[in-house]
Amino acid sequence: MIELRNLSKLFTTTDGPVDALRHINLTIQNGDIYGIIGMSGAGKSTLVRCINMLERPTEGTVLLDGVDLGTLNKKQIQQVRRRITMIFQSFNLLMQRTCLKNVMLPLLLGGADKSAAEKKAKELLELVGLPDKANSYPAQLSGGQQQRVAIARALTTEPEVLLCDEATSALDPKTTHAILELIRDINKKLGITVIVITHQMSVVQEICNRVAILSEGQVVEEGDVSEVFSNPRANATRNLIYPEMEEGMSLFSGRGQLIRVIFNGAVKEPLLAKMAVECNILASILGASTRSVGDRAYGYMMLDIPGGPEDLARAVNWLKKIPDITVQVEAEYAGKEERA
Repeated sequence: MIELRNLSKLFTTTDGPVDALRHINLTIQNGDIYGIIGMSGAGKSTLVRCINMLERPTEGTVLLDGVDLGTLNKKQIQQVRRRITMIFQSFNLLMQRTCLKNVMLPLLLGGADKSAAEKKAKELLELVGLPDKANSYPAQLSGGQQQRVAIARALTTEPEVLLCDEATSALDPKTTHAILELIRDINKKLGITVIVITHQMSVVQEICNRVAILSEGQVVEEGDVSEVFSNPRANATRNLIYPEMEEGMSLFSGRGQLIRVIFNGAVKEPLLAKMAVECNILASILGASTRSVGDRAYGYMMLDIPGGPEDLARAVNWLKKIPDITVQVEAEYAGKEERA
C-alpha cells in the first residue's frame, strides 16, 4: 500500500517559488489500477517522481507498506526503486541494444548471471507479446512495440508497483487500447499495483478503478471512477470528463436558466417528455454527451429551463427524484443557490 500524507513540493525558480504540490493526501491499495489525472502543469509528473523519491518532498511523507521512504538512505532507496518501477511516454530504450539486451540490462546491473538474465528476459518478452522481436532493435519497432519492450524491462525486478507516466500519450488510439489491455492483464496475472499518470480521461475510464483529479498542485476530487464520472463535483473534473459541457456552459452563460443533468447509467424513460407533461416545462437541450465506463453508460445533458426562478426550482426538484440523476445548477432560484 502507498500512502501520501500532507505531501508538498516547492521549487525555487528565478521567478520565485513555485508550489508544484500542495498538501496531497492519497491512499493507493495493493492491486489498484489508480489514475492520477490533470491538465498540463497540474503537478502529475512531480507527484509520480515524489512517489519513488526521484524528487524529495518539501513537506509530508510517502509510505510504502508503512515505511517512510524519506527516512531511507541512498542504497535503501535504490532497493525501493526495484519494487517501484516506471514506464514513460518516450519509452527510454537504448537504441544501440537489441530488445533482448534492453530487457536484460536491469538484471545484469543487479548482478544476475548472464544466462539467467537472458532466460528471464525472453520470458518477459513472451509475456508482453513480442517473443519474435528479441534480436530486433528499437528503431525497427512501432511505438506500441517499443512500449511493450519498456514494460518487459520494467518487470525484470518483479516490482510491486508499476508507475505509468503518460505511457500512452505518444500512441494512436488503437495502440493505446492494446497497451492498456496489456497493463490490465499484468495487473491481474501478477498482482502488481499500477499508478497511471495521464491527462486523458479516456485512459482512466478504460483501465482504472480509482482516480484522483489534480489541479494546480492539489487534489480537488478523488474516489471510485464510477462515482467520479457519475457525479463530478469540481470544475476541473467536469472539464476533464465533459469538456464540451463546460464550453457550452461558458458559451451560453447569462442567456437563460442553465442546468446540468448528469446521469449514472442509461435513463430508461423519456425524461424531458415526462417533465413536460408532469411539470409543464418545455426544456431545451443545449448539449449532450455519453461515456462508457465498465458496463455502464454515463453522460450529461445541458438544459435551458424556460420561465422564472419558480419554474427552475420546480424542474430541479422534479429531476432530483429520478434515480441515478444528479442535477447541477449555476443560477440562483427559489431564494437560494443550488449546486447539487
